Amino acid sequence: MCRNIKTLANFAPPATDDEIRASALQFVRKLSGTARPSQANEAVFNRAVDEVTAAANRLIHSLRTSAPPRDREAERRKAHQRALERFGPRTAS
Repeated sequence: MCRNIKTLANFAPPATDDEIRASALQFVRKLSGTARPSQANEAVFNRAVDEVTAAANRLIHSLRTSAPPRDREAERRKAHQRALERFGPRTAS
């Protein structure tokens, strides 16, 4: 699950609120050990996602660096290349 959490700091364009929330959701899913909470735990789960989203938002927007912002497309291409080296090319089923 955690492999789906992407680095969001120091990108051009900056991370969107939706990207930050998606990462927070993945984090809470990993911590709780469930992708979907039971009805009894749904409110607690959703509150945790909201709280992690708020903390992540503060973190991402407060970080300062002297490094130039990373290009999203270039990072996507590098990740794709790493996946090809690790798993090989995809074939249609």
